[in-house]
Amino acid sequence: MKKDKKFYWTLFSSTLTLSAFTFGGGYVIVPLMQKRFVKDLKWIEEEEMLDLVAIGQSAPGPLAVNASIIIGYRMAGIPGALLTTLGTILPPLFIITLVSYFYIAFRENAVINALLFGMQAGVAAVIVDVVINMGMTIVKDKRLLPIIVMILAFIATAIFNVNIVLILFISGAIGAYTTYRVNLLNTKEES
Repeated sequence: MKKDKKFYWTLFSSTLTLSAFTFGGGYVIVPLMQKRFVKDLKWIEEEEMLDLVAIGQSAPGPLAVNASIIIGYRMAGIPGALLTTLGTILPPLFIITLVSYFYIAFRENAVINALLFGMQAGVAAVIVDVVINMGMTIVKDKRLLPIIVMILAFIATAIFNVNIVLILFISGAIGAYTTYRVNLLNTKEES
């Protein structure tokens, strides 16, 4: 893929547009990033996108920014990471700055409160959609261990309130071990 001005503009404008018109944080912007970079532009494969999101989720900081950094770096190295990060942070920075000037008026306004309350329902629906799509991708692979890890992670979080950091660490360790084991078996078969 040719990395010219048009490529960099598309990279920047994609994250800028997604960030400007997405409410609800990282879990809402991620499926839109997936649609843009996997389905529309065909720059990233679906499975790789899930891996990039998993890395972004496990890193400290906002998921939307982390995912943008990783996608930008994957597409164009450090310049790509800088462009996608800038595209992701500019709209919220501008909007929050604007809202902060009018905070008191917004806080007391019944219409604004109703609008924000209604947006919460939409955000919840998008998050459920993300969970279903990511879960279905895991189930489609028909590999038993990831399905079991997904179910146990959900139970640990939803029922037993286990710290998410511990769940991510254990899930990551299981994934690393199984990947290492598969690679070791493949190496032995090739020998």
